[in-house]
Amino acid sequence: MEMIQSFRINHDVLMPGIYVSRIDGDITTYDLRTRRPNMGDYMDLVTMHSVEHMIATYIRNSDLGPDVIYFGPMGCQTGFYLLVRNADNMRVFETLKDCLKKTIEHEGDVFGKSAAECGNYKCLDIEAAKVECRRYLDALEAVGTPDFMYKE
Repeated sequence: MEMIQSFRINHDVLMPGIYVSRIDGDITTYDLRTRRPNMGDYMDLVTMHSVEHMIATYIRNSDLGPDVIYFGPMGCQTGFYLLVRNADNMRVFETLKDCLKKTIEHEGDVFGKSAAECGNYKCLDIEAAKVECRRYLDALEAVGTPDFMYKE
């Protein structure tokens, strides 16, 4: 059986950042790595879920919104996937940073925090989202201009 693309990346050397995971026609999958894999420092469910609600809402309401296919957490709890149609890497990067900033500055509760809007609405915390988004934004700004390629 053929190994899937994401298993072909050496996770032991990945650092927080933004990477192009794959390109399928006009759809680009971004690996938004918020934490180093396999280091024992993983996002908890509340954090992943809260960031998902916030960034998914902000990015779908950005200029990039019509081209966003998907935003959601990685099962390994070290980041998120973002799928974008007709992606321009730097536009995605700048929009992502803007969405992180908006989450950090957000007044009020997590978007979609009601039983009618979410299947696990009690598992949401705006402060957890803000802390994770600040952590990731700091990591992205430390990198500067990304080259979007995995490094071995």
